[in-house]
Amino acid sequence: MHKAWILGLFLVLFLAGFLWMAGRNRSEAGGKKEPMLAHMVYFSLKDNSKDAIKKLVDACHKYLSKHPGEVFYAAGGLAGDLKREVNDLDFDVALHLVFDSKAAHDRYQDADRHTQFINENKDNWKKVRVFDSYVTR
Repeated sequence: MHKAWILGLFLVLFLAGFLWMAGRNRSEAGGKKEPMLAHMVYFSLKDNSKDAIKKLVDACHKYLSKHPGEVFYAAGGLAGDLKREVNDLDFDVALHLVFDSKAAHDRYQDADRHTQFINENKDNWKKVRVFDSYVTR
């Protein structure tokens, strides 16, 4: 009976350790967690009518969401009613993506859907500004 108890305890500890390891962020190396990569894109449009803005936001939803490694995705038009001195109003559509790693971001950049988004929408872009940053929680 004593051997069975020790074996049971060993199995419980082994399983707990396995589950703990499986739950860790796979990007951890040497005890340090790799930072996420925030990819913020601001589009100024040649035709910035409501229909053109909606078309670009819809294209963002279709082509730029649900990529591997995505932690957060959102796209939308300028919040034009916010006009504080610090608000930058020089864009029409904003894209916000956060990836779990730089590698996931790099795969996104090379993805066919990303390329298709660019090819289908770039003719209406007056200016595109990209802000990439490493972020942690």
